[in-house]
Amino acid sequence: MATQHSSSKTVVYAALAGNFAIALAKFAAAGWTGSSAMLSEGVHSLVDTGNEILLLYGMRRAARPPDRAHPLGHGRELYFWTFIVALLVFALGAGVSFYEGIVHMRRPEPVEDVTVTYIVLGLSVLFEGGSWLVALRAFRTAKGRRGYIEAVRRSKDPTTFTVLFEDSAALIGLAIAFAGITAAQALDRPELDGLASIGIALVLAATATILARETKGLLIGEAADPAVQRSILAIAAEDPAVDHANGVLTVHLAPHQVVANLSVEFGDAVPASAIEAAVERIETRVKARHPEITALFVKPQRSAVFRSRLGHVLEVGD
Repeated sequence: MATQHSSSKTVVYAALAGNFAIALAKFAAAGWTGSSAMLSEGVHSLVDTGNEILLLYGMRRAARPPDRAHPLGHGRELYFWTFIVALLVFALGAGVSFYEGIVHMRRPEPVEDVTVTYIVLGLSVLFEGGSWLVALRAFRTAKGRRGYIEAVRRSKDPTTFTVLFEDSAALIGLAIAFAGITAAQALDRPELDGLASIGIALVLAATATILARETKGLLIGEAADPAVQRSILAIAAEDPAVDHANGVLTVHLAPHQVVANLSVEFGDAVPASAIEAAVERIETRVKARHPEITALFVKPQRSAVFRSRLGHVLEVGD
């Protein structure tokens, strides 16, 4: 878990350094050339820089230990700040880019010294591409054999796929900016530069929508991987004092913090002292096999009662 946490931080730091350098270069180029698309790209990179800072802040806040007010810890702070990042991409990144595009289409101005623009675009591709490769490698390691879409939907660590999505949107935005500026120069239609800015806004809006949807599920509370749930039930079922492991309710509080509520049926002849010992054994074995289980609550319950109340909700899928 420590290695995965370190990998997530590396991804965010790489993106932060790249986006900050790129934002400065893009704003300088936009001021020099008057390009709307370049200004939109500068805003995009500046928003991404702020987003990486928020992700790091969320990771630090989420790592705080439990206290009286938050007995299960602060893990969901990471999900909260990731959701804020998605909102900022939409409101600031997409909003400002769309506004700039409309303004420059209504009052088109030719791009001056387009060579500077191309140089900055080229450097941006190098920086963004490097950050994107770091994020992609980390995401590939985390996803295992799953497909990319399935991995995003099942991932409990939003930092890696957030940076990957942001960098992917940035590379697409750079391609749109290049196409818009080139077309504006070749066709002597400066309004195409503004149109490129609107195209960048649409890419950012789509990216923000996907990020918000995926992060919302984590913020509300998602169950642990089905394999983890099956493992907990198997450990409980193996205990000699347990007649039947009914089901387990799990919720992710953070990428590597899971709370589990286990329903089991003990034998009628098992005394209270033996039940207490069984609970301790189950808890010890579960946490040894799954260190991400930060809290395990075992509820003695008859199978029929469990099925009537939560059986249909807690069925473990594939």
